[in-house]
Amino acid sequence: MRVRVLMVAPPGAGKGTQGAVIAEHFDLQRVTIGELLRRNVADGTELGRRIEPLIERGELVPDDIVLDLMREGLLEARARGRGYVLDGVPRTIAQARAAYRVARGIGMTAGVALHLQADDEELVGRLLKRAAVEHRADDNEAVIRQRLRLYREVTEPVLTYYTRRGILLTVDAMRPVEVVSADVLAALEARAA
Repeated sequence: MRVRVLMVAPPGAGKGTQGAVIAEHFDLQRVTIGELLRRNVADGTELGRRIEPLIERGELVPDDIVLDLMREGLLEARARGRGYVLDGVPRTIAQARAAYRVARGIGMTAGVALHLQADDEELVGRLLKRAAVEHRADDNEAVIRQRLRLYREVTEPVLTYYTRRGILLTVDAMRPVEVVSADVLAALEARAA
C-alpha cells in the first residue's frame, strides 16, 4: 500500500522536517508547495513575480496556482509509482475540497491528514531562529504573526473537515524532533498496516 499524507500544521511546527522523515522512511515523493513557490520567486519566473508580494506579506497564494502545483506533484508521484507527502495544501476549506477532487480525479487521494500541533509563542521563536539562518523574506516577526493568525482563522477549520473524513492524525509537535518523528512514523506504520 502506498502511503499518502497531507501535512496540516501552522508555520514552524515542523512540516518540512517531519515531511522529510516520512518521505525517507516510506520512500515517498515530497510535494512541498512553499518550496515550489519560493523557487519560482527566486528564479524570477512570471509566476514568481506575480506571487512575490503575497509571500512577502504572509498572504495566501490563489487556489488555482496552488492546486496546479499540487496536481503536478501528485502526477509525478503516480508516474514513479510512489505515495507522497504533501506540504502546503490545503490552507482553506475550499482548497481542501478542491484538493480532494483533484487527487480523486487522478487516483491519488490521501489516507492521512497529519496535524502537527504547537503553541503560537513556541512557533514564533522557532521561526525567528530559522529566519536568522535562512534569511527568508516571510520570516520577520510581523509576517510570522500574520501567518499564524491566518492559519488559526483560515486553515485550522480544515482539521474538522479531515476529522469528518476520518483521516486526521494529530501529533504534539512541542517535543524534541526525534520524539515527534518516532510518534509520527509509528502512527503512520499502524495506519498503513
